[in-house]
Amino acid sequence: MSVSTMTTKTEPTQPSSTPVGFNVLAWSAVMSEQLNPIADRLKTIGYDGVECFIDNQPVAAYRQFGEHLAQLGLQSTCVTVVGPDQNPASESASVRAQAVDFLKGAIDRAQAMNASVICGPIHSAFATFSRREPQPAEYAHSAEVLHAVGDYARQAGIVLAVEALNRFECYLCNTMSQLSTLIRQADHPNVRAMFDTHHANIEEKRFPEAIRTIAPVLAHVHISENDRGTPGDGHIPWDDTFRTLAELNYTGWMTIEAFTRNDIDFANSINVWREYNDPWDIAENGLSFIQMMQSKHGFRA
Repeated sequence: MSVSTMTTKTEPTQPSSTPVGFNVLAWSAVMSEQLNPIADRLKTIGYDGVECFIDNQPVAAYRQFGEHLAQLGLQSTCVTVVGPDQNPASESASVRAQAVDFLKGAIDRAQAMNASVICGPIHSAFATFSRREPQPAEYAHSAEVLHAVGDYARQAGIVLAVEALNRFECYLCNTMSQLSTLIRQADHPNVRAMFDTHHANIEEKRFPEAIRTIAPVLAHVHISENDRGTPGDGHIPWDDTFRTLAELNYTGWMTIEAFTRNDIDFANSINVWREYNDPWDIAENGLSFIQMMQSKHGFRA
């Protein structure tokens, strides 16, 4: 048999390892030097990076934290939300302009921290409802804002990973199907999507189908238990999640997002009324759980 007619057995592609991060919102939404010792311990535990909240705090505070992370050898990502005065889906052109300005400011802060990703429900105002189903014009307005901000993100080397939330926190994007439609409308290489296991547990019928739906634009994953406590302690379909991500050769961040009442103002703003687990229990046992699941489903170490 000639070389040209031989058939070669192709081995399944082994998924690459993915960086694992921890969202410091479990301690505080405020950027300050008080996060430094938290980052130190997360590095010791074995995390690849940390995720922090971005709002309108001084750019210098993010730069200082980024310098501390660099000294530790930690990478970073960020999360943010928009309010009703900066709503990308608003019918008001002036409100949409404020959305662009706010998100550009978030990009400036993320760039100062050397972050690679800004994730969150930046498609529409958090916990703001129109009392009707999503309208085509709202998707169009949101997509226009995201495309404009995508240009700004590209020059900063940052990916915007847009997040779908559950029905109790937003109405524009609850599912991966809705989110995929919006990202296609935004039509920008720096505007991509995030999959959050907590929200998917409420809104999606089956995780594998949801993940495959968003796979072409998937850039970030939040590992979050159904009760927002330690991953692996609840009823999220973790095997389905990790198996599907492995099959798709996902190589982006897997970042734990869990909540506590350590930051009272933040906890009250997102309706967290009780403690789920101690944050260090979440960090230590959560990392062990992710590493175990990655190994089980074939991610390279």
